[in-house]
Amino acid sequence: MTASPRALMPDYLRLVALFGIVVVNVQFIAFSALGSFADPGGETQRDEITLWLVNGLALLKTYGLFSFMFGVGLGFLMRSAARRGLPFGRVYRNRMIGLAILGVVNGCLFFPGDILTIYAVTGSILYLFRDWQVGRLVRVGAALLIVQALIAPPLLLAAPETPPDIVAMERAILTGGGFLEAVLFRSVGFAVIMPSFLVIQGTAALGWFCLGLAAVKSGMIDDAAHPLWRRARRWCLGPGVVLGLVGAALSQWGPAVPGVALTVVAAPIATLGYLGLIAAISRPPGPIMAKALAAGGSSLSIYLGQSILLSMIFSGYGLGLWDDVDRFTAVAIALAVTAGLMGALMIWRVRFALGPFEWVLRRITYFRIRV
Repeated sequence: MTASPRALMPDYLRLVALFGIVVVNVQFIAFSALGSFADPGGETQRDEITLWLVNGLALLKTYGLFSFMFGVGLGFLMRSAARRGLPFGRVYRNRMIGLAILGVVNGCLFFPGDILTIYAVTGSILYLFRDWQVGRLVRVGAALLIVQALIAPPLLLAAPETPPDIVAMERAILTGGGFLEAVLFRSVGFAVIMPSFLVIQGTAALGWFCLGLAAVKSGMIDDAAHPLWRRARRWCLGPGVVLGLVGAALSQWGPAVPGVALTVVAAPIATLGYLGLIAAISRPPGPIMAKALAAGGSSLSIYLGQSILLSMIFSGYGLGLWDDVDRFTAVAIALAVTAGLMGALMIWRVRFALGPFEWVLRRITYFRIRV
């Protein structure tokens, strides 16, 4: 009996999401994370254009791609547990605990905007939906994305202005403070922003989780040529990108309220379009791309590696480049770091089956479970 061919779309999806999310995250690692969502960014025209493109093309969209992939991962984990006769409830519980531990460590030590903690919380809710049929998952997922589009703009715009002394403290610590001072500042920030992040980002994350799980159950994730991916490309990619760029422009240079609202509304449309585009490029790779896709399979190690290395590059206890380069340069550094991590993982995967943090998560996931 011939084994079914491996689905390529998840590999390409991880690769695109890893490069997309780092250009967003570096805006909050290399520069102040205390400003409003609608604050004008950058002191030069190149700064402004870079931030406009990041917000228009990547902000909230690559987060959606990662969240969709999480739902796909649940579906694959269910398949694996059933095939191997493992107790799925215990496996999944341990996995969420592992994600929560890694998320809290990352949020306190390196990047307060960490997504793993949100995934651990909302992923625990997703467990309740694991046996739902495809249609119900799609309806609930779409409804959650609509809810997020309704609640996120007023919550983002209503965020109080950060007191000047806190802004001054952030600059002093991240430009001249030591590692422990930075950790304390990040820990407080992580604790303060996490409740609102769980509401704003968690709602959308759970929606995308449902859609990702539905893609596994329907077989769409295994078929990059599925007609729905083609429709997503045709009907969502162009409008989503245009609306996202217009929303980002309004947020940055025009009236903030419609700009933020349009940016949030455009995000799921653009994400669906990106998924359709990723399906179109999900073809058997050549030798170099095959190695890149294999390295991208260690997405947890690359994601955490991005936080660790970028925080060291920009913080005062490292290279001290915080707010000392323009946004275009920061994006270039972030992309170079990601490419470097992928190269390192290519070498690592020659000898080891798992990335370092995938190994840690696996140890926690299968703790006291015979595999």
